[in-house]
Parts: sequence; structure tokens; C-alpha cells
Amino acid sequence: MRDVRKSYPGGAEILAGVSLDLADGESLALTGESGSGKSTLMHLAAGLDVPDAGTVTLAGENTATLGEAGRAALRRGTVGLVFQQFNLIPSLDAGANIAFHARLVGRPDPDFAARLAERLGLTPHLSKYPEELSGGQQQRVAIARTLAARPALILADEPTGNLDEASAGEVLALLLELAAESGAALLTVTHSPRVASAMSRRLHLTGGRITPPPP
Repeated sequence: MRDVRKSYPGGAEILAGVSLDLADGESLALTGESGSGKSTLMHLAAGLDVPDAGTVTLAGENTATLGEAGRAALRRGTVGLVFQQFNLIPSLDAGANIAFHARLVGRPDPDFAARLAERLGLTPHLSKYPEELSGGQQQRVAIARTLAARPALILADEPTGNLDEASAGEVLALLLELAAESGAALLTVTHSPRVASAMSRRLHLTGGRITPPPP
């Protein structure tokens, strides 16, 4: 991102000149109070929106020049999203949910998906539907689904926000380990000091600008 600016309709500025880089294999925590611009920055990083000014370059492509269809194609092939809400498909069992995105982008790899499921403790649960899984198991399925497509960039929005402390620490460690193994860049929005400290770098947003992290 280079001097990225974004405003609400009507003029109030959300991002006021943000610049950052994230390389393959790096992990970055993005912290900040509610309303500081974190979600907007994530949407721009994913190509879900374009800046009013400045540039967002994803996998060598300026997202603003691609058009909506081009950004969607780039996002499908390059970006993996991990949401706090899981967003699993209710009509598919855990195994099919894990395989879904990889099949969508033409990179199905049943052996890799099976290894991910084993690493995440999901092998006994692959035939269960989301409603039959605990919150922690659903989050593990969501992470496996993201990683199974081998994205270059993983965007995680409060990825452990719905988990108890023990499960959160375990899931976070696995997410970092598996992202590092695949060489993916990882950008995590979080309010948790524990999650932030686990990343290789940390940036703090205040009023749409990058500021020094609080102590």
C-alpha cells in the first residue's frame, strides 16, 4: 500500500495516507481502536474495495485498474480469508468445506487437505456438518479451508475472537506454523495483545494513520 486514502460517502476520512508492505512468509498484526480504519484496510488489501487515492498492489497488480471482475478473480486465486464468523457452508460436511475453495480455484489436493485436517485435529470430524461442530472445531475447519487453496496472502479478522484462551493459543500457533510452511503472507486484525505479539511485525492504526503501538 502506498499513501492509501479512503473516505466515507460525505467526506469523513477513514484512512489518511497509509503505506505498508507485506512480503511472502511475513506475519503482521494490525491493531487499533474500533473505527480506526482496520476493517477498511483489510477490505482494500483483499481487493473488496479500491482506495480513493494511493495504490494497493496485490501480487504485482494494481487493484484499482482491474475492475470488479478482475479483482474478484485475483482475490479468488491469491487471497485466503479467515473470518471470526467462520462462514462455513451449512449443507457441506467439514471435509467438503475444507476442499471447497481449493476446488473453486482449480487447485484441489486431497492429500494436502487430509494433512491439514490431521494437523488441526479434524480427521475424526470430517463427515460432520458445521452445526455438529464446536466453535473451536468450526474455526479450525475455516483455517484448513483457507490454507487448502494455498493462498499467497491470508487475511485473518480476529481469528481467535470466539475461542477460549487455551484453544485460541493452539489455533494461533497452528495458523502461524502452517502459513510459514506454505510461504504465505499473513495479515491479522486483532485486539488481542497475545495475538499481536505472536506476529513478526505489528502496526497500529489511530484515526486512519499508522502510529507507534501503545506500550
